[in-house]
Amino acid sequence: MRLNRTSRVVAAAGVLLLAAACGSSDTTSPAPGGSGFEPPKMSARKSLGATEGKVNLIAWAGYAEDGSNDPKVDWVTPFEKKTGCQVSTKTAGTSDEMVSLMKTGEYDAVSASGDAALRLIASGDAAPVNTDLVPNYADVFAGLKNQQWNTVKGVSYGIPHGRGANLLMYNTEKVTPAPTSWSAVFDKASAYKGKVTAYDSPIYLADAALYLMKSEPSLGIKNPYALDQKQFDAAVALLKDQHGNIGEYWSDYLKEVSAFKSGDSVIGTTWQVILNTAQAEKVPVKAVLPSEGATGWSDTWMLAAKAKNPNCAYKWMDWIISPEANAQVAEYFGEAPSNAKACEVTSDKNHCATYHAAEEEYWKQVHFWTTPIAQCVDGRTDTTCVPYAKWVQAWTEIKG
Repeated sequence: MRLNRTSRVVAAAGVLLLAAACGSSDTTSPAPGGSGFEPPKMSARKSLGATEGKVNLIAWAGYAEDGSNDPKVDWVTPFEKKTGCQVSTKTAGTSDEMVSLMKTGEYDAVSASGDAALRLIASGDAAPVNTDLVPNYADVFAGLKNQQWNTVKGVSYGIPHGRGANLLMYNTEKVTPAPTSWSAVFDKASAYKGKVTAYDSPIYLADAALYLMKSEPSLGIKNPYALDQKQFDAAVALLKDQHGNIGEYWSDYLKEVSAFKSGDSVIGTTWQVILNTAQAEKVPVKAVLPSEGATGWSDTWMLAAKAKNPNCAYKWMDWIISPEANAQVAEYFGEAPSNAKACEVTSDKNHCATYHAAEEEYWKQVHFWTTPIAQCVDGRTDTTCVPYAKWVQAWTEIKG
């Protein structure tokens, strides 16, 4: 089971301006694949040279375990022995921290989530990656390759690590009938007033937008991360209405487990690992992927444009998605692995089934976190979408 992980995005207004490739403000930043999006001109390496003897990583807690937290959990030491690359890891608590750290030029690679990856590409802090130099990339699930958060105009900017969905969890003794829609935490939330929980992050606005895609089709939302002003205002209004029914917002999964265990929370967003933990502690809960689908996260190992140890960084990217290492990290962290062959070597033979690792139809219902920017990521060119900095401001207002 993975370590405690804090919020992936910090709710502090004004600190999340998306840097465009040319350094323009967040109001003009273009979308990946859009007509105006041109990352800084960089070429991926064509070959690897001698390893440098070390690699400096920025990672989520639980992604680069070396046995110091648990002697039985260690996939870093075997990597060091095999490659001669000594690993130094800076654990980051939020996507924004990762973005800031990458700008220092002190790190070689980062395990970026979709809400950070586009910023790193646009600002020139992440370099293109030659996937041919990462042999294990061939076995990565197709649904994780060439996505809008890790690829721009056919150029790959990273190696997929794993993925997870944001599910709807409920107390089976308190919530009846069993919910099948996000309406349970939006339109019908008053039935559980004070006991509804939600993810504490500006990116949660996408959950509201996803619900509005189906419940208010006249708004014309096609992508929960591409909201024009009218669509954005509707999502904000929905979350302001919901706020009165929220008991607490969570970013620490152990606290969410405790809240469901005590009865302070009976329904709200969750991760599969939280469900597993709660059920293991005999909490009467179940979770569902609602009829509208869900938001979710997919992490990508990205190479720093200023990497001082690129050869070791490439070795690390190949190692961490190798079947054995990828299986270990997926089980420890609580996510679906990216390498299909990892499913053959997990210690829990049901792990990949539990996390829907190979079920691409399941993942087609998940809208992975993507940085909202002014040029709409749904392809529209006749309007301007609300950039992430404004999502941060709105989140502060929503929480009061």
